[in-house]
Formats: sequence, C-alpha cells, structure tokens
Amino acid sequence: MPSRTCALSLAALLALLFLPGCGNTLNPLCGSARPAPLIGSLSPSTMAFADLQQGDTLIVNGSHFVSSTQVVINTTPLSATVVSDHELKVKLSSDVISGPGTVKVSVVTPSGNAGDVGCTSGGTSSVLSLTVN
Repeated sequence: MPSRTCALSLAALLALLFLPGCGNTLNPLCGSARPAPLIGSLSPSTMAFADLQQGDTLIVNGSHFVSSTQVVINTTPLSATVVSDHELKVKLSSDVISGPGTVKVSVVTPSGNAGDVGCTSGGTSSVLSLTVN
C-alpha cells in the first residue's frame, strides 16, 4: 500500500508542477524564465526641458531588472544601462521627449525561453510619471 500512496503523491506533485499559471518557483523547467520588472521611483522625478535638449540621465529604481530590460518613455522603448537588478539608467533627449509636460515611464523585460510549460516570463511594469518643465 505505501508504494501506491507514493505513486499518487508523485503524480499529484507532477500535475501541480506542470499546471499553467503555477509559480515559477514550483516548476523546475522555469529556470530561464525572467521575472516581471517592478518600478518604484524615478530620480529625478522632475526635469527641465532645457537639460533634456542636451541629454540628461534618468535613474529608474525598482526590482527584477535584467540585461534585456528597457525603459519605455511614453510608447518609445529605450536601451538602458542596468546598474543592478534594482537600478537602471537611461539617457533622455528631446528626440524622445518633444516638449514640457507629463511623460509616462515604464519598464519592460522581454520574455525568456520559458516556452509553453506553465512559466511566466518577462512583462511590463506599472507606469510612473516624469514631469518635464
């Protein structure tokens, strides 16, 4: 009888691991999956348009940043320098921000090689506002 119980438990565990939507931490095949990025703050949160015309650096603080993570300004994705998994730096200019106003800033990480094994991978963060005077 114990071997039947073990077989049922193993079957239940395997079913749990391969259910779509299960957390990546439960699925051993999710090793290449990338976490969705989160953003918490921008530094500075206000910039002068005159500084942008010469090029100015925006620091995005958050978590789950990887080498392929990009900063999205309104709808324009920009390559960023990943300082750490908690900090990105991106150079802004008047090519991307055409004038004063409120600018939407988000972060996107493309999906990895998770395939269709129930893993989530990559994603887009929430949006923060950058004020340009």
